[in-house]
Amino acid sequence: MFIKIFLTIIFIGLMVFVGLYSRKQARSVDGFVLGGRTVGPWLTAFAFGTSYFSAVVFVGYAGQFGWKYGLSSAWIGIGNAVIGSLLAWLVLGKRTKLMTQHIESRTMPDFFGTRYQSQGLRVTASVIAFVFLIPYTAGVYKGISTLFEMGFGIDYQYCVIFMAAFTAVYVILGGYKATAMNDFIQGIIMLFGIVTVIAAVLNTQGGLSAAVGKLSQLPADNDAAANGGFASLFGPDPWNLLGVVVLTSLGTWGLPQMVGKFYSITDEKAIKRGTIISTVFALVVAGGCYFLGGFGRLFGMPPVLPSGKLDFDAIVPSMLVTLPDFIIALVVLLVLSASMSTLASLVLTSSSTMTLDLIYRDKKALPGEVQEGSIDDEVSEKVEHRKVVVMRVLIVFFIVISLLIALNPPTFIAQLMGISWGALAGAFLAPFMLGLYWRGVTTAAVWACFVWGVGLTVVNMLLGNPINPINCGAIAMIGGFPVTWIVSLLTPKMPSTVVDDIFRCYSSKK
Repeated sequence: MFIKIFLTIIFIGLMVFVGLYSRKQARSVDGFVLGGRTVGPWLTAFAFGTSYFSAVVFVGYAGQFGWKYGLSSAWIGIGNAVIGSLLAWLVLGKRTKLMTQHIESRTMPDFFGTRYQSQGLRVTASVIAFVFLIPYTAGVYKGISTLFEMGFGIDYQYCVIFMAAFTAVYVILGGYKATAMNDFIQGIIMLFGIVTVIAAVLNTQGGLSAAVGKLSQLPADNDAAANGGFASLFGPDPWNLLGVVVLTSLGTWGLPQMVGKFYSITDEKAIKRGTIISTVFALVVAGGCYFLGGFGRLFGMPPVLPSGKLDFDAIVPSMLVTLPDFIIALVVLLVLSASMSTLASLVLTSSSTMTLDLIYRDKKALPGEVQEGSIDDEVSEKVEHRKVVVMRVLIVFFIVISLLIALNPPTFIAQLMGISWGALAGAFLAPFMLGLYWRGVTTAAVWACFVWGVGLTVVNMLLGNPINPINCGAIAMIGGFPVTWIVSLLTPKMPSTVVDDIFRCYSSKK
């Protein structure tokens, strides 16, 4: 217990120190939200990766999908690395950086409002982001608190409250630069931790070969005679596995807290280096998490909830509870690192969108236009300070709401994430990505995609989830592309002079 407490105190102290160190760069809106757009490739890549993977993956997804699909769940981690990281950086990185800087966009709702010339889109997108980031945040709280309860024997409720308070402290202090610097430190812990934990867990089963051999002897859930499915290449249920790969990999392309990382990176050369770093990080961390979860059945049946369903969120903790104290301390730090970085990114994204896109909706000139009127430096500085204060207050507000949900979570971690990612990426992915490449996307098409993504997710939820939330989220994401394309062909185009001015940012760069 001394080792666990000692390492945790050092970790917490280091995070708070970084927050204090970064305070000077968090006084303006650009500094607080984007780190002044001067964050290098290593910090950005680690910020992307650590925001991507949290206790949701390590506890919720790795446990639930490792139980369902066995070793084939490692495909989810590979998909996260190739589609969710490599292709995301290649397809979105450079164009997002150039266009958002050109139109002076600080958030994804701001992008929709300026790119498609609609304040209504900006406001609606900010509401969607705020509302549907809450269940994801609640899922992260639940995951980290479950592990913390296992490692320290502290009641779940106290763990959740502590995590919420700690997150608020260093994000409020240092803004994005503090979260990026902490993400780098946390990412190093995650890389070292996941490799060590996998080795320790496999050692309890006699090594890798012995563990795979035991797994191959287990019968499938629906066919006692069909042994070997959990150790096969594509597992016992490849189609549902594909749905998980799509949701968790393609979903990052349309999530405000993920895409925002491209806004803040220094330049195009940094994007190339960040692409490699982020992909390797995702392959080790995500691949390792799901690979580890694939052996969950070797550690016995998980507890049964009052509803009669298996408690999937208890699978990974049950795998780790018998490990040596030092390894458990490392696991706690691993999950702390993964979750703190994700929570920081979520609360910062939510507060910034609410402040900049709902409360202070500045009328911006388009690229090439002259802004009417002027504000002297003193007044401008006061306005900037006021916005930062409001963002800090909203961080507390967002954390409190998420905390209340986490104290009484309505479903499993994986389903919480499915609802969140399905609605957000279903609404945002297609109009954001197509808006970077295609001049023909119309304002009406963006509205249609918003209705499609949010509507499908909410209706499915109200009907009792006849479609699994994971698969529903995947359908919402992919379906957004034909919706946006068809409606764009049938509705009036934006003025060509406006669109040409927006896309000029690409022709002016080599």
